[in-house]
Amino acid sequence: MAADSLVSRLTKSVDHLYREVVKFGAVGGIAFVVDTGVFNLLLHSSASEALGLAHKPLTAKTISVLVATIVAWLGNRYWTFRHRRRASRRREFVLFLVMNGAGLAIALACLGFSRYILGLESPLADNISGNVIGLVLGTLFRFWAYRTFVFTDDHVHTPEDPTPPGTPEAIAEDLAEEHARERHPEQVDLAARREHPTPR
Repeated sequence: MAADSLVSRLTKSVDHLYREVVKFGAVGGIAFVVDTGVFNLLLHSSASEALGLAHKPLTAKTISVLVATIVAWLGNRYWTFRHRRRASRRREFVLFLVMNGAGLAIALACLGFSRYILGLESPLADNISGNVIGLVLGTLFRFWAYRTFVFTDDHVHTPEDPTPPGTPEAIAEDLAEEHARERHPEQVDLAARREHPTPR
């Protein structure tokens, strides 16, 4: 029975993570279109000269990422992680910006390395370094950071139930409880009776 319960919780945890990954990917896809579109509009379109950004790839990338960040925050807050979002929207958004700043630094590092170290200045090279390599590395970092620091579900669970179900922490607690029950069943039963005394 205990093993079945643990397997069930593991299955739910994996299924929950899978759904988050799919939604995160969809939001990321939309943000990618926005990021890439704005980047190329600012740097490689006829409007780039008028905007003064024709030879400023890092500035263009910074602007495009900022626009895409707002799109990504709205999508992740109200869809991907809507069940985990913080009560404080301002604090959540600040953390979101900080983590995206780190993701932006990853993309800029890839683009800067391509431009100024390797000397590659073509539109293809810019897009591969900034929107493929930088995007992949930045996306992996963002997903981890969002689940770890930004959308932490801190307003849902009470002090009596501080660990959200299905998380690694909850599963570890279950394993520890099962181990204790197997080694000292009489102590676990005594603790249960103290916590839930039988009414007289």
